[in-house]
Amino acid sequence: MNTPTDDSNSQLRYAEYVLGVLDADARAEVERDMASSDAVATAVALWQRRLLPLLAETSPVDPPEYVWHRIRHQLALDASPAAARPAGASADRPRWWNALRFWQGLGLGASLLAAACLVLLLAGPKPSVTAPSYLASTLAQGDGQVGWTATVDLNHQRVVIVPTRPQAIARDHAPELWLIPAGHRPIAVGMIGGDAPVTLPLDRQLLAGFGPGAALAVSVEPPDGSPTGQPTGPVIAKGLLDTSGAAIRVPLANPARPLDS
Repeated sequence: MNTPTDDSNSQLRYAEYVLGVLDADARAEVERDMASSDAVATAVALWQRRLLPLLAETSPVDPPEYVWHRIRHQLALDASPAAARPAGASADRPRWWNALRFWQGLGLGASLLAAACLVLLLAGPKPSVTAPSYLASTLAQGDGQVGWTATVDLNHQRVVIVPTRPQAIARDHAPELWLIPAGHRPIAVGMIGGDAPVTLPLDRQLLAGFGPGAALAVSVEPPDGSPTGQPTGPVIAKGLLDTSGAAIRVPLANPARPLDS
């Protein structure tokens, strides 16, 4: 039985995965868990939903020039090799980027950042209730395992779809993402990756389809996409969108025809 501490540690690990601060072994372990457990895949998708807005709202800031001078001075990057090395010191002294303590400190800092996000989101004051601007979906394959997770950013009109593990796609073919609004035919969203995350833009018609009962699906198509505007290859993954409480007010100007019975 999982204890509250075990659950908190798992949530911290999923947050670290989304932030990209886990090492290769830990990241591979999370991806294996996502592939074998719908609950884990859903938890990771929810962290994407929570943390992606922080990235969207953050704009790059150039540090003052003196900061770079201080960094270069402390790392002795401007000094000649002979001047930077104390008398009698070995010429093959480890550099700072090879120092275990440096990377341990960097990893600890990243973990503390993820922990802070977890504490703020789980124990901090609740924000005012507003219509959610992010939707999430887990796309299950025929064997019941999750093949992709999708996070829809309504404010920035885009969807980020992430494979939970490398997908075996037939040669000269590629996976294509489809939106299936409730009661309508599939609408092509775009070509996605079988082994890497992809961000796709959403136009007004697509945004209008992300309502209650909508689903996402992945089919195998030619590299340039379906030639007919409808899925022509096998559908290898699908899942409903979590639209609870979402307010989508974009009118559907040209609704697609209902699905054939």
